[in-house]
Amino acid sequence: MSKNKSLQTKFKAAFFLPKYWLTWLLVIILYSISWLPHKLQLMLGRLVGRLMMKVGGTRLKVAIKNIDVCFPELSAEQRQQMVKKNFENTGIALFETGMGWWWPEWRIRRKMHFTGLDNLKNAIAADGGVLLLAMHNLSLEVCARGIGFAHPTVVFYRPNHNQLMEYFQHKGRARSNKYMIDKSDVKSMMKALRDQEVCIYLPDQDYGRRRSIFIPYFNVKQAATTTGTMIFARQKKVQTIMITPTRLPDDSGYNIDFSPVFADFPSGDDEQDLIRVNQQLEKAIRKQPEQHMWLHRRFKTRPNKTDEKFY
Repeated sequence: MSKNKSLQTKFKAAFFLPKYWLTWLLVIILYSISWLPHKLQLMLGRLVGRLMMKVGGTRLKVAIKNIDVCFPELSAEQRQQMVKKNFENTGIALFETGMGWWWPEWRIRRKMHFTGLDNLKNAIAADGGVLLLAMHNLSLEVCARGIGFAHPTVVFYRPNHNQLMEYFQHKGRARSNKYMIDKSDVKSMMKALRDQEVCIYLPDQDYGRRRSIFIPYFNVKQAATTTGTMIFARQKKVQTIMITPTRLPDDSGYNIDFSPVFADFPSGDDEQDLIRVNQQLEKAIRKQPEQHMWLHRRFKTRPNKTDEKFY
């Protein structure tokens, strides 16, 4: 394992303190459910998702707003149906977390399928780092294990504030991959790329005003878009690929698609490059839009602080 500032969470005796008892209960339940048949877990996940939708709350309003804005070409009935399916997929994602963290390799391997794998192999053969751009599709947690079967990766991610949950998250995500890097540790991510690692970065969320520019994304003309993509893509000899993780329509497993390497990227014009990234993200998300994380407040940061709130 690399000696950079990658996270290496260890089990602590403090995890047995009362403040973690509820977390332990949730982990035990999730672990137990993870041993059920795959399709039964998906069925239970859909039921949980429908219950979450009935409870409603802020996240339901966020999902409705996002889908209404991003898919104006759909009828009101079609958008309502997408919201319902999105919540069902959100419920499924809870159980897919358990699959990703605890399933043995033999069980998870047989559920994984790949398209465009030669694109990844060719990029690796170019003797440089490879930057995999992914989106927050709801099956990403289980597909992260699958990506590691294609090639073990370095993951740039946000640690969980709950230290016990972070222990399980870190341990589960690292089972088929190399190591993970805290999203605040940009230098270690750059070093990993210089070391010719295959690294995963997710540029599709709103990370705030800092290090962002406002460019089109779906039907929003000025969406806060992180410039972090370009910090990493500009590293010497780095090749950039889009990956799209989805659950198969018949629930038989998962597919991870590797796009061709981005040609002439970066071009030297960060704004145009990021517009191109957003276009590719939108294209990938539209393949299975109900599986995307629409509960995230993607457009909360407005171009001007005085602008009317989006949500």
